[in-house]
Parts: sequence; structure tokens; C-alpha cells
Amino acid sequence: MTEEIIIAGFGGQGVLSMGKILAYSGLMQGKEVSWMPAYGPEQRGGTANVTVILSDERISSPILNSYDTAIILNQQSLDKFEKTVKPGGTLIYDPYGVTKEPTRKDIKIYKINAMDTSIEMNAPKSFNMIILGGLLKIRPIVDLENVILGLKKTLPERHHKLIPMNEAALKKGMEIIG
Repeated sequence: MTEEIIIAGFGGQGVLSMGKILAYSGLMQGKEVSWMPAYGPEQRGGTANVTVILSDERISSPILNSYDTAIILNQQSLDKFEKTVKPGGTLIYDPYGVTKEPTRKDIKIYKINAMDTSIEMNAPKSFNMIILGGLLKIRPIVDLENVILGLKKTLPERHHKLIPMNEAALKKGMEIIG
């Protein structure tokens, strides 16, 4: 099994963190992993994306032109990456940053209201974990316990107190995707 994923949005939405946590989760599960971020010089507000490949076999190249799954968090990313999802693939998007919904008929499209949900949960920084939970419900490519291990590996120890909130956000994302 190989899963090729693009996660794209604005800097500050947790795009790169989500990719890193997903990559570490794959490592914890014994998978071959590639994590390749791309972002502009702006720290927040500029566009950012990350390609993550999880595989049971050796990964020949981290550079991809098409993806099994796209997670889209803004309109610019939808405009750029919707066409790169392989036929039969999956596109997950949060409508908060999208003004024109995806239109392809040859892929599975899921909407997840992660921004609104993170605000309702009084945990706006858990937005990306809600998205990741939605992904794992639709495409269970790594186990939840390995995502928690991935969180522990990527978060500085001083932020480990946030892991229960992030775990709740992951589970909420699994509930609300549709």
C-alpha cells in the first residue's frame, strides 16, 4: 500500500505540522515515509503545502505530479491541486477558506467544517488535528495511537499538556467529516 498526499493552505493553518505528524505516525507504524514541505518566505499568511508519502515499500521519489488524497484549506490551493487528484482519489476540504467548491465527479469529495468546530471547541489551534481526524476516518492509513505517538515526537515537551486536547480534536474530526 502506498498513499500519496498533498496538504495545502495558508501558513499558520498547521499545514506543515499536520504533514509532519502524519509522517511520524507512519514511521511509528513501520512504514516508509517521505515528507516534503514547500512554502513561501512568509511565516504566516503565505501559501504552504506539504507532500507526504506513506508506503509499505521503498519510496523512489518524493516529487509527485498527482496524488491519491488532497487536503485543501484555501481557494488558491483548491484551484491549484484539485486537478492533481488521481481519478478515484479523495479530496477533503474545509469550506471556511473556499469560495468555490470542488467540482470534479471522478473523485470522492468530503467537506469538513474544522474551523467552525475548532472555535466551538474553544481550541482554534486544534484546527489541523480536526482535519487530520477526518482524513483518518476516510483513509485509515495510520492508527490513532501512532498519531498520538507522532504528536509526542513532534511537539516540544513543554506542549505535551496539549496532547489530550489534540486527541479530542482528532476524534471530533472523525465524527464530523461528511
